[in-house]
Amino acid sequence: MFFERFYDTDLAQASYMIGCQKTGECLVIDPTRHLQPYLDRAAKENLRITHVTETHIHADFLSGSRELAAQTGATLYLSDEGNADWKYSFEATRLHHGDTFKVGNVQVEVRHTPGHTPESISFLVTDTPRGDTPSLYFTGDFVFVGDIGRPDLLDEAAGGVDTRFEGARQMFASLRDQFLTVPDHVQVWPGHGSGSACGKALGAVPSTTVGYERALAWWSKYVQSGDEHGFTNELLSGQPDAPLYYGRMKAQNKQGPALLGDVPALVRLDTQEVQRKLEGGAVLIDTRKKEVHQAAAPVGSVNIPAGNTFETWSGWLLRPEDAEYILLTDSVEQAEALRRRLWMVGLDHVTGFITSAEELPSVPAQPFPAAELPQHEGALILDVRNKTEHAEGAIPGAVQLHAGRLPWTLDDLPRDREIVVHCQGGARSAAAASFLRTKGFHVTELAGGYEAWAKAQSGILTT
Repeated sequence: MFFERFYDTDLAQASYMIGCQKTGECLVIDPTRHLQPYLDRAAKENLRITHVTETHIHADFLSGSRELAAQTGATLYLSDEGNADWKYSFEATRLHHGDTFKVGNVQVEVRHTPGHTPESISFLVTDTPRGDTPSLYFTGDFVFVGDIGRPDLLDEAAGGVDTRFEGARQMFASLRDQFLTVPDHVQVWPGHGSGSACGKALGAVPSTTVGYERALAWWSKYVQSGDEHGFTNELLSGQPDAPLYYGRMKAQNKQGPALLGDVPALVRLDTQEVQRKLEGGAVLIDTRKKEVHQAAAPVGSVNIPAGNTFETWSGWLLRPEDAEYILLTDSVEQAEALRRRLWMVGLDHVTGFITSAEELPSVPAQPFPAAELPQHEGALILDVRNKTEHAEGAIPGAVQLHAGRLPWTLDDLPRDREIVVHCQGGARSAAAASFLRTKGFHVTELAGGYEAWAKAQSGILTT
């Protein structure tokens, strides 16, 4: 049996390839829309991608399952469990609890494991030439290393009302009746790692075992003792804000993500063409470091640096229905790479790129020092951190609104007064402030964020 894990560090998302070397077939679980790594790996191992599946209707990225099946001719397998509100609406072979299918000599058993979402399924994999005992358990967003999937995303980001309580009840039952009935030796390979907003305390190591989670996971004592009430209280407390683009991802993944097909190369635009597009409503994604952007921010640009958070912050702040997008990057190679990363969060309408902003109209956007905050009397102090960060310490009078909720809450913000934006250290607030400027708000930034303010306060108290 062949096994490979693929990991997107930005989304903290894992997908998997399982193959049978004897027959040359393989299965891909939870692929993203960046297909080349799967195609390259299968070719290197002399495998054909014959089966594609996913564990649930994803919320944090746009699934590549439909695209991969279309490009390879593989059979697409999708859950048919759960309620009518959250069933896939495009063609695929439907899976139910207890179903099995084979990828060559590798057997895959379907387990319905609702809780994170109603339709969630997991896959128990058995390498049949070695015996009839399963060895791998692909749990998606059901069980993580040291944590479990949050059951409140349908409420937080997809318009549900109090579905978290039913989700918690289902999660408790899934752990008791499905996960803890699997032999201790079975390896657990989850859909996310540390940094994902799909749970609150995910471990950083890539995998675990059923036995290890049975012995040490925070939830195990509740499930094994039958304490559903204590389990629910612990599970629902302290969950981070869910970015509201998750609702869009859910809807698109349910309906069927648009097929990309053969995508033409990006066009290098000249300054005049960029300016014309910006005047027509396009948005420039400035992928330079925040310090460079702040020194001379191009008018009509959102600053999302080309780092480890590019996909996540793009999902937070950009909406596909708002505009066409142009990339400000270092090179054509970087532009193409970043366009592929935008596909992950359903931002497909990138029409070109530019490598210099020197001739574009710009404005200074330098943050001001924390010591100057009293001079901004009357301003709205906007904390774009997570609500859990805000609860641990906040500037007096600050209003908390997670950066990933800004595009959907613009009507709640004042246009007749200054807005001072801050986060923990200044990175998220730079992106959020640049976005708000494109929407016409009077925005300034607190240099160094809450950390700088707290340090300044400490200095005041000790002098």
